[in-house]
Amino acid sequence: MIALGIILLLVVAIATYVWYTEAKQEAGAYDGTLKPRLEMSTVDITNIDDDQVDMMMKLLVDNPLPIGFKASKLRYTVYIARTPVVEEIYEKPIEVKSGDSTLITLPAKLLISKMNTVLKTLEQQGVDSTTYGVRAVFDLDVPILGERTFTQSFETKRPTIYLPKIKVDDIDFGKLGLKRTDVAAKVNIQNKNAFSLTMTDTRYTVFIDGKEIADGYQPDPIQIKKQATTPVVFPVTMKPGQTLGLLPKMLFDKKDTPFVVTFHCKVISKDGDPSINESKMNATIRGTLADFVK
Repeated sequence: MIALGIILLLVVAIATYVWYTEAKQEAGAYDGTLKPRLEMSTVDITNIDDDQVDMMMKLLVDNPLPIGFKASKLRYTVYIARTPVVEEIYEKPIEVKSGDSTLITLPAKLLISKMNTVLKTLEQQGVDSTTYGVRAVFDLDVPILGERTFTQSFETKRPTIYLPKIKVDDIDFGKLGLKRTDVAAKVNIQNKNAFSLTMTDTRYTVFIDGKEIADGYQPDPIQIKKQATTPVVFPVTMKPGQTLGLLPKMLFDKKDTPFVVTFHCKVISKDGDPSINESKMNATIRGTLADFVK
């Protein structure tokens, strides 16, 4: 029994050594070698702001090895058109048993400036599809061999994805009265994608000079046409107490009166890219009342 145990231990040690020797060399997600593999599952957009997009990426880590492995942390880089746009570190331990797989959720902050640079280049080249990739470096605690690292990457080609761009065209205050004020946020939603989008469960809030003056809810689906700009009007009726103190600024000091409009919705893309379908989107639009020229 002792001899059999030693033989099994040697077999595991040799398999581990062979795996690690192969895993040190980068390769695609499924290239036929016996080593952990990565595969993108979904990308959920959680927030779109002026300067960055917050996303949650779900990666499938598959372990075909005869032994399990643990990673103390994961360093990863996201590429669009083979240009790095995100670099992050996942500090939580990752453990995958032998012959098993696990789904990990990685937060990512994509700077709007980086993304726009890549997309502008693709537009100038007339490219309607591009590559999306992830390069991951695992810091491993491998049995017998001790602390190790290995690098994995994968790349896929998909249609170029553009985030919907929301622009507040006007905030129409209608009749400014003592009993009630009618407010309508007139919005243009630009969709450069080759597929249409639907926004549902839309909630919005209007702030003037730092004070919340209106909010509203649009439960009905909003159809956003492909490769077009769709105008949408979000009406809100308010009580006078929320705007009465702001009337002088709203009427006579528009240049120095800031506004903020926030939108929260779910994006449906059944006929488009599955990675953004059912994604939650929060958009924040800032400016001053002087931006609205009637």
